[in-house]
Amino acid sequence: MKFAVVVFPGSNCDRDMYHAVKDVLQAEAELVWYEGSNLEQYDGILIPGGFSYGDYLRSGAVAATSNVMKQIKEQAAKGKPVLGVCNGFQILTEAGLLPGALMRNEKLSFMCHQEELIVENEHTPFTASFNRGEVVRFPIAHGEGNYFCDEETLKDLKANNQIVFTYQNNPNGSVENIAGIINKQGNVLGMMPHPERAVEKLLGSDDGLRLFQSIVQNWRDSYATNA
Repeated sequence: MKFAVVVFPGSNCDRDMYHAVKDVLQAEAELVWYEGSNLEQYDGILIPGGFSYGDYLRSGAVAATSNVMKQIKEQAAKGKPVLGVCNGFQILTEAGLLPGALMRNEKLSFMCHQEELIVENEHTPFTASFNRGEVVRFPIAHGEGNYFCDEETLKDLKANNQIVFTYQNNPNGSVENIAGIINKQGNVLGMMPHPERAVEKLLGSDDGLRLFQSIVQNWRDSYATNA
């Protein structure tokens, strides 16, 4: 399986994502600059955290209008897995690939520490290696991670089992403790916590490695089925 790590001006977690996939997971990965990129050749797309375009206007708003997002939408429509972490989650909501929006943290301060998450949906390409109700540890590092959506959207998220991760101790005020959601098709995941920074026990947790292993295993299973 070959991953594209999409790099925008201001991305700063791209190397972490690349290291997690290339060195720890030992899968193929390339850093792909957002301009002039061709995503057709990749099996999975990763949108890392950071401050794309300096977070001008709103976090992720400018990146969401870039030409590469047209390609990401096309690849997502084909069923390829797309993972957006932190700023990547913000970009996915701004681009309309995921519902809702990310606002300033409830206490209006930047947060950077480990958080315990609850796995709410294990039936996704990203969480097949987890158990429902399992508590995992991922770090957070954001100032605008307060997930918000209206009541109708929240109702749909619950009805379609699109809430994948929730916070055990909601650090930012997110509605219903939401830490990560998936699209209705089930192949686009956005989350504020950083699984790529939780792939080695030396970093405090290796729970994130199972997320990337789930992606690869799902791809192998799909490839075997279609072969």
